Amino acid sequence: MTSAAQPSHAPLQIAITTGEPAGVGPELTAQALAGAAAHWPGAQFVVLGDSDLLAARAQAVGVDWAALLGAARGVSGSIGSGAGNERIRVQHVPLGVPSQAGKLDAANGRYVLNLLDRAIDGAVAGQFDAVVTAPLQKSTINDAGVPFTGHTEYLAERTHTPHVVMMLAGTGPRPLRVALATTHLPLKDVAAALTIDGIVGTLRIIDHDLRHHFGLPAPRILVTGLNPHAGENGYLGHEEIDVIAPALKQVNSEGIDARGPYPADTLFQPRYLNEADCVLAMFHDQGLPVLKYATFGEGINVTLGLPIIRTSVDHGTALDLAGTGRADAGSLMAAIDTAVSMARHRRAA
Repeated sequence: MTSAAQPSHAPLQIAITTGEPAGVGPELTAQALAGAAAHWPGAQFVVLGDSDLLAARAQAVGVDWAALLGAARGVSGSIGSGAGNERIRVQHVPLGVPSQAGKLDAANGRYVLNLLDRAIDGAVAGQFDAVVTAPLQKSTINDAGVPFTGHTEYLAERTHTPHVVMMLAGTGPRPLRVALATTHLPLKDVAAALTIDGIVGTLRIIDHDLRHHFGLPAPRILVTGLNPHAGENGYLGHEEIDVIAPALKQVNSEGIDARGPYPADTLFQPRYLNEADCVLAMFHDQGLPVLKYATFGEGINVTLGLPIIRTSVDHGTALDLAGTGRADAGSLMAAIDTAVSMARHRRAA
């Protein structure tokens, strides 16, 4: 949200949570921010994480963290209260226990949530214009005794948002974007979770956020069916007839350009996608395998419908790569780039 604490002429404030300490998040953050001045002029960054961990993981991948923070000094504008003139600042959050790259420890599960809570609370309060999240390990949080389904659901609960939409996207002048009608559900539960009101609400959120946060004046959304061949006129299922088509009719009457339902196995081809701004898929593994095949390593995850801006990477913690210097920061840089762009659109709206 835009807050009186962040006037339109002030530098954008972007919070970055560094995620699972045993994963690649801390080192990718250092690698991404090494080019901050060149890539994101007019933005300032608050890195949330254990300061000693960040310095060690940065050093492991050849980034002089102290020099990077020192080089950030002297840039006009400030971050937070009493931060001085800095382009990049670390907000220290102590680890539960020391962390070793590649080795999970449930004692750090609550540390990861502390990072996320600080970022969310700061964004809700108007201290941050956007939040970028590095990957976390759900199992570590659950092993710490905290029920946790995923970033998307946690952000919705923490911001008291009843309906959010998970969207993954590529990069480039006309990126592939895929949003989901349902997120982390067992496949056997998907059909029952699809309702006319739910799909209508999802399409309203997609249309609103593409207009206001992505600068698209008239978004075109293509909608998949649930069943093979989009139900084949009821012979392979009735969800298209009973749920999806009525939802499309309702949003079309509101001026939302949503079309379908299309068979998912033929929708993802250029003759359709070249004229679309987003695809709405009915379940996680219907749309995301195509998106990740096309964009993996440069794609991003965006949570639509929140009162705050949140973007993330399109990959997991990559424990086998942590500390090796072989992980690619491209997705995190794309997530930062999108967060900065969305924040600018929101300020201008």
